[in-house]
Amino acid sequence: MESEAGLCSCILTRFLHANRPTPTEAGSGRRRPVSTSLENAMVRGVMPTPSRAPAACLIGWPAAHSRSPLIHHYWLRTLGISGGYSIEAVPPEEFAGFIAELPRRGFVGANVTIPHKEHALQLAEPDARANAVGAANTLWFEDGRLLATNTDVEGFLANLDACAPGWDRTNEALVLGAGGAARAVVFGLKERGIARVHIANRTIARAEALARQFGAGTVPLAWERIDAVLPQAGLLVNTTSLGMHGQPPLALDVARLQPHAVVNDLVYVPLDTPLLAAARARGLKTADGLGMLLHQAVRGFELWFGRRPQVTDELRALVEADLTQN
Repeated sequence: MESEAGLCSCILTRFLHANRPTPTEAGSGRRRPVSTSLENAMVRGVMPTPSRAPAACLIGWPAAHSRSPLIHHYWLRTLGISGGYSIEAVPPEEFAGFIAELPRRGFVGANVTIPHKEHALQLAEPDARANAVGAANTLWFEDGRLLATNTDVEGFLANLDACAPGWDRTNEALVLGAGGAARAVVFGLKERGIARVHIANRTIARAEALARQFGAGTVPLAWERIDAVLPQAGLLVNTTSLGMHGQPPLALDVARLQPHAVVNDLVYVPLDTPLLAAARARGLKTADGLGMLLHQAVRGFELWFGRRPQVTDELRALVEADLTQN
């Protein structure tokens, strides 16, 4: 999950699977030009085979800020699965070619991050979530087809379910921001049946566009009107970068929220944002951005490696420790 919510992190070790070719020209540091289409790759019979340990990757440009390898290698190790997960820096002009070469390189699927999420929709068969969000972050092969989804929706919902069971009993939610992360959040809220979703953004036109996309029950809100809506909202979600390290704090009075309201901040650097700290001080249930990052990785791992992993306290502690070191 890479988004304007500040879900960025520092690269760990570059993990390269031993059974696949290195994707760059020796000594050049540049990726080899790729012109093979996905259809031709499939025709040549170069789909990943059972005899080769499965590998997946994260594709981005740049792709130097992700903790996905740490997460997926933890699950591979604890589940006893032979496999790999690497980071692949692919410029936009080479993205389509690289996707076509996924099977030949031994990849059974991939995560996709900035700036390739929208382009991925054109190269694969997207599901309803990816289409609605307008971006794909997970690719996998099924029956000779390349499929795409957006696991940010699943990660958002699963994190709230884990941190605040029963959160979806509310009728109204307030979403701050109108970018890619907000699209995933609004889709998830509509999927769960939240009757009224307010979308507040400093540029009201973006909130209006998002409200038009999702239709009835989705209401654009001018930023200066946030305080008026807070008492009605059973769920508050911040998808902006406000409160992130190096950014201004989110100026918001949580005292105006209902006593049973839930506050979710997608920012995870820092983990304990001023918004979450203020909400907890008032006794409100909270969910942080790291939980969404961990839960959104579950579906991709299951699709690629055939086992559904668990988001454990040990995994969270591992990633938290890495966050504090970088």
